[in-house]
Amino acid sequence: MRYLFAVMAEVNGTVNADAGEMAAIDAFNEKLQSRGHLVMAAGVATPDRSMVFDNRGGHGSTVEGPAVNSELFMAGFWVIDASDEAVAQTLAAEASRACNRIIELRPFLG
Repeated sequence: MRYLFAVMAEVNGTVNADAGEMAAIDAFNEKLQSRGHLVMAAGVATPDRSMVFDNRGGHGSTVEGPAVNSELFMAGFWVIDASDEAVAQTLAAEASRACNRIIELRPFLG
């Protein structure tokens, strides 16, 4: 099964990982890759660089900024393959430790 690990950061906090966090993230990525879990991982821009498009029913709205205003935002993600949810949960806890951020775990549908 595939799972999303959303890396959550605080809007008013430090977004970029420091050197120690980057080393831990690199080691975690290598572990995921060597065990066949890693599908992809990436960081994403802060909410101030986002745009929301809403063309439902031909509405044609475009707004600069995030779709949801919150104290937290997704600063990056991992997509992993895991045999079951227990493995995904263990890896999510390791991801949180590695990047020193909150991880939101979600299974892919279907």
